[in-house]
This record gives sequence, C-alpha cells and structure tokens, in this order.
Amino acid sequence: MNSVYRIALDAMSGDHGIAVTIPAALQAIRMCDDVVLTLVGDETQIRTALEGQAGAESGRLHIHHASQIVNMDEPPAQALKKKKDSSMRVSIDLVKQGHADAAVSAGNTGALMATGRFVLKMLPGIDRPAICTALPSEHGHTHMLDLGANVDSSAEHLYQFAVMGSELVKAIDDNPSPKVGLLNIGQEAIKGNEQVKAANQLLSNSHLNYLGYVEGDGIFLEDFDVIVCDGFVGNVALKTTEGLAKMISQRLKRQYKQTLFSKLAAVVSLPVLNAFRKGVDPRRYNGASLLGLQGIIIKSHG
Repeated sequence: MNSVYRIALDAMSGDHGIAVTIPAALQAIRMCDDVVLTLVGDETQIRTALEGQAGAESGRLHIHHASQIVNMDEPPAQALKKKKDSSMRVSIDLVKQGHADAAVSAGNTGALMATGRFVLKMLPGIDRPAICTALPSEHGHTHMLDLGANVDSSAEHLYQFAVMGSELVKAIDDNPSPKVGLLNIGQEAIKGNEQVKAANQLLSNSHLNYLGYVEGDGIFLEDFDVIVCDGFVGNVALKTTEGLAKMISQRLKRQYKQTLFSKLAAVVSLPVLNAFRKGVDPRRYNGASLLGLQGIIIKSHG
C-alpha cells in the first residue's frame, strides 16, 4: 500500500484566500491519490466554497476550523502574539501535534517564519530558517536559498544554509554529493562583501562539495545543485527572474499578433513556445521549503 501524505493547507492565506486555495485543493485531490488534505480556516466560508464542486465530498478532504486570519502586511510579532487561532498557526500546530506531515501556506512570509520557528523549533545546529526552492537551469534545476526569510545573514548562517540545501538535494534528488555555489558579484577572491568572503572560507574548509563563487547568470547556466545567498539578494534575484520570464512571454504575444504572417507563425510554433515558457518560468516551481525547522512547512506564492 502506498504511503499517504497528510497536508494541512492554510486555506485563508494569500492575496486571494479561498478563491484560490479551494480550487487548488480540489485539483490536488484529483491529481494525487496519495494525498489527504485538511483545509484550515473559517469552516462556514470553506463549506460554502466547496458547495457543488467536484471532489468536495472526497474522504481525503477534511476541514479544521480556525477563527483568525494573518493579514499579508501584519507584523510577525503581532501575528505570533494575537493570532493564536489563525489558519496559519493552526496549520503549523497540526504538524507539531503529528496530525499532518506538512503545512502549506501562501501567507505573510515573516509571520510564517516566526510562527514556524516558535511552534516547531529549530533543528540542532541551525540558527535560522531559510526559504529554498528549485529554479530551472540548463542542467535541469538548481536549489537556491535563502529567498527572503533573512535579510541579513552572517557567514555562519550562509554556511548553515549550504548544509541544509545539500541535505535537501541528497534526499529529494538522490544526489550523494550536491555541488554547492556561493552567489557573488564575481568569481575572483577579492570580490564580495565581508560576510560572503568569510562564508567562502568556511565553505572551502567544510565537508561539502563546494565549488566556489557563482555569479547571477550562473544560476541558470552553470551546473550547481545548490546556490547560497542571503535572503535580500535571493529574493531580488527570484523576483527579477519572474519579471523577466513574464516580460518575454508578453513581448512574444505582442510580436505574434502584429501581422497575418506572424499570427500563422504563432499557430505553428505554439507547442514549442508553450514548452519553452513552462521550462523557464520560475513561477512553475511555486512551493518553497522553509528549511531548518523540526517539521515541514511549504511557502507558496501569495
């Protein structure tokens, strides 16, 4: 018998709440027969959203009531102190209590990190959580962290991120020796700020398969399994990539609409273009893992 994965979904989270999370949950149930979902949030709203939907009566779809919502702009400390019955907090509590294997939320990143850290606690030897996701590259994909959990990171923190990223790749990609790179403004030893230079020394003297510095273009072109940076740099790089992919898609659409010939060319090349778009758009790699906690939390786009 296959394993069953129990996931607590923060149904009220994100910019659009249940308008997005409920259809996504139903699609997940239809696509994955080994997933059991617990929708966490306002029970009345969730039941209303489920009415008449295919799959709503599935025995693999449950509801767990939570009376509060963490707003997208809410300070983490306030969410932690005053929103103990929020859909975000309750989802993470279910993981802590052993009723769910993972929690998924599209909510406030700062509040999610603070709540996860408070409820689940950190792994031994790890000081801070880090957001990690897979990005498309010429060699398949690369895992990059941190993508926004920590604006400032010391050399020791960057080293810890590299350790976590390596362990993740070993586990999910069945890769015994992940290639690690440190994101920098150049590959020369003199380049970078003091934290990056110090992290380079720590990584060079570590047990990790560390290959040295990688520049921004190398995220997508070079053969690295793990790329490490602080959350400020990582988040800017991620959002820049998303914007570039969207701009390319929009420009291609405009170009193909200009003339009758270009419209005909669009029809012929559409399958190739769709495959290309899906392959390079980082938004396809939606779920980001919050690493370093004693439990699994997945951060989805808001």
